[in-house]
Amino acid sequence: MNRPKGPIGSLLPVFRLLWPYKARLLGASLALLFTAGATLALGRGLQVLIDEGIGGGTSADLKAAIALLLTIAAAIAVGTFVRFYLVSWLGERVSADLRKAVFDNIVRLHPGYFETNRSGEIMSRITTDTTLLQTIIGSSFSMALRSSLTTTGALVMMFITNLKLSLYIAVGVPLVLLPIIVFGRRVRRLSNQSQDSIANVGSYAGEVVQHIRVVQSYTREKFESEAFAGEVERAFAIARNRIRQRALLICGAIFMLFAGMSAMMWEGGQDVISGRMSGGELGAFVFYAVMVGMGVGTISEVWGELQRAAGAAERLVELLNTRSLIADPGELTLPDHQQQPSLALANVQFSYPTRPQVLALKDFNLDIQAGQSLALVGPSGAGKSTVLELLLRFYDPQQGSVTLDGRDIRELGLQQLRSHIALVPQQPTLFTGDVRYNIAYGRLDAGEEEIVAAAKAAHAHEFISQLPEGYASHLGEQGVRLSGGQRQRIALARAILNDPQILLLDEATSALDTESEYQVQQALEELMKNRTTVIIAHRLSTILHADRIAVLDHGQVVATGKHEELLQTSDLYARLASLQFREPG
Repeated sequence: MNRPKGPIGSLLPVFRLLWPYKARLLGASLALLFTAGATLALGRGLQVLIDEGIGGGTSADLKAAIALLLTIAAAIAVGTFVRFYLVSWLGERVSADLRKAVFDNIVRLHPGYFETNRSGEIMSRITTDTTLLQTIIGSSFSMALRSSLTTTGALVMMFITNLKLSLYIAVGVPLVLLPIIVFGRRVRRLSNQSQDSIANVGSYAGEVVQHIRVVQSYTREKFESEAFAGEVERAFAIARNRIRQRALLICGAIFMLFAGMSAMMWEGGQDVISGRMSGGELGAFVFYAVMVGMGVGTISEVWGELQRAAGAAERLVELLNTRSLIADPGELTLPDHQQQPSLALANVQFSYPTRPQVLALKDFNLDIQAGQSLALVGPSGAGKSTVLELLLRFYDPQQGSVTLDGRDIRELGLQQLRSHIALVPQQPTLFTGDVRYNIAYGRLDAGEEEIVAAAKAAHAHEFISQLPEGYASHLGEQGVRLSGGQRQRIALARAILNDPQILLLDEATSALDTESEYQVQQALEELMKNRTTVIIAHRLSTILHADRIAVLDHGQVVATGKHEELLQTSDLYARLASLQFREPG
């Protein structure tokens, strides 16, 4: 990916998000110009106060001079209020829009992307990086623009006020740019490293918390604490280096500028003593000189912030521009098919993106008849779960095709394809929410009666009713407040409520006790009627009712048929059966 050069170039894609709010942006710009002009007028007001107010010798002159200063101050206050409100609003708005845009893209990326990118790092980009950009847009960038305007204006007013003294400041300004150029790039590089290290810290902590039971069961608390401390210290070391470089940048800029101002003050003081210059003129000139000094100091400080924000913007834009390997043709219609569609995998060759040299499926052919149930059996690593992932189009095969009613599923819209499929995975996934939300996740418009009916069909209604708040009971993160069997039945109720045409069951009863398994198996048999169903099972007792069984080994179909038939024709199936049923192999 070609990245734009310089912090402003890196931030341009973010600044483009301001365009929809151009009216507020225009208002903020006008307020900025108005405030800058009023601030510059303060110097003239100071000159009037000294020469005409104090030097005039009358109370009326002093009163008029002070009234002028108060009027200018009121104008500055009003302009600052409008500018601060509008710019802060824009910062918050763009940050929110950026978060939404990045998340919208993330949830559409192919699952393989998350095999090589840690979720903690992605979350850090969405939260920490966008917060940093909000600060830049809502505060720092506005300060830089204001300081640029006032510094430029102050320089002009200095030359108008006194040409000779202005030359001292003019010589100092280019010297101020030197530390900005020298240290700016270092700050940007270290800012990138700092943000990455913070992401590593968050990702590490999130993983430990997620698997806290394993950590504590192996008494690895001390080890994890020390490892986390190491990550934190590495992040601190990088941040310390970044802060040092920024401090040097600010220090160098301020010192160089005020060195020039000191020379100017000496020369100006000599002019006032000799009568070549009035006190008010020197006061106004000093005011503008201080304004230039403060402006350059602010710009040098904000420049460091911009360097840091540029790194955050690059990471966010990279995430925003990442495209899914699964091309979605969009809102296309499914082919005309019956309530019981057929599926087929023809001459499929497939390897996962993270393991391109290893074929998960090779020369794979499988027909799944309309309205029938097909069970996939075989040893671990045979390719059973891969078949389900290809049917859901989480991945596309490198060769061959996957078809629905004879049409390649790559020609179908992902929304239309997946809305007709329900998956009950081996490890059920529950969200932080209540029971009702988790069951209705596939059909958020489902009514209360439909949700309860689905729970009853999954034999989950009884234990749900015993929860403190019934269907309104919150389950905790990943359903931690339920047992494994209860989580499985919630996931099954979700699939039942979805009323799919195609049902994919990946060890759907593996977490259930014997009694619950029998009850759920009865519910599954009812659910599978008039549906095309693919079942993965290691316990052969759960798939004896299947219309057909396919035996997989090393990414290929080695045999198909019914249980009794496969006992005679497939040595692999017979061996699996002998281990579970104690039948002779």
